[in-house]
Amino acid sequence: MENEEIIRAEGLVKRFGKLTAVDGLDISLNRGEIYGFLGPNGAGKTTTVRMLTTMDLPNEGTIVIDGYDTRTQYLQARGCIGVIQQQHSLDKDLTVKENIFHHALMQNLSIKESKKRMMELAELMELTDRMNDKVSTLSGGWKKRVAIVCSLIHKPDILFMDEPTTGLDTQSRNLLWKMIRNINRTGTTIFLTTHYIFEAESLCDRVGIINKGKLIAQGTPDELMEHLGRFALVSTDKEGEQTVQYFPDMISAKNASMDVDHEHTISIRHINLEDVFLELTGRRM
Repeated sequence: MENEEIIRAEGLVKRFGKLTAVDGLDISLNRGEIYGFLGPNGAGKTTTVRMLTTMDLPNEGTIVIDGYDTRTQYLQARGCIGVIQQQHSLDKDLTVKENIFHHALMQNLSIKESKKRMMELAELMELTDRMNDKVSTLSGGWKKRVAIVCSLIHKPDILFMDEPTTGLDTQSRNLLWKMIRNINRTGTTIFLTTHYIFEAESLCDRVGIINKGKLIAQGTPDELMEHLGRFALVSTDKEGEQTVQYFPDMISAKNASMDVDHEHTISIRHINLEDVFLELTGRRM
């Protein structure tokens, strides 16, 4: 259902001693969307994800996942979630099939249902020809596919993916993007954390940006960029230092370029999501 909320978190606070890692954060996900979560190191991104995936409880605030309160209905909420972490939990000495089957049994699936789901997901992730290979023989990209199948085996409504393409080469990254889109088309809501801003811009329906424990912006990539403008005027001095100005149209950017010191190199380009991120946080990923 369009715009139906599947996750709503309100007033999340998480403290570690005197440090407030997450400070009054509100966030929501719509059913069936791909949601990108961006933030500089130390912004509270990991802490937020740990609370949303029921790995940790907030000091304050509420989280409702597909209608289940994570404080009072923990098991039901947890059953709605699949999680893919940066460090996978695959057994390298087992085959792909054995790893997937093991995860299915851990989710209390019957043998019949486990086999059915395993074959469906193996086809979706193009793993059918690799089922009898040992995990130790697989590349990072193939291991990631196996981890995705393991996380989806119990038919979760929401899949959390923590920087899924980190460490992958360009070809493997593009293939994984294709897989993520395929998973989403089956109806699975995806919450994606990433250090690659272009990845969020390419994949995500909406993006949230966290900084210093607070959600400082949320919207579609186009909405976030339009708040900044449409064109960026970039001037570079002799030392390579860049200054960026933003304008609503090309004419305004060209007019402003006339006032730039003639010793600077100038260029005009379309605004991207990284511009928004830098303007809002003052930091790179």
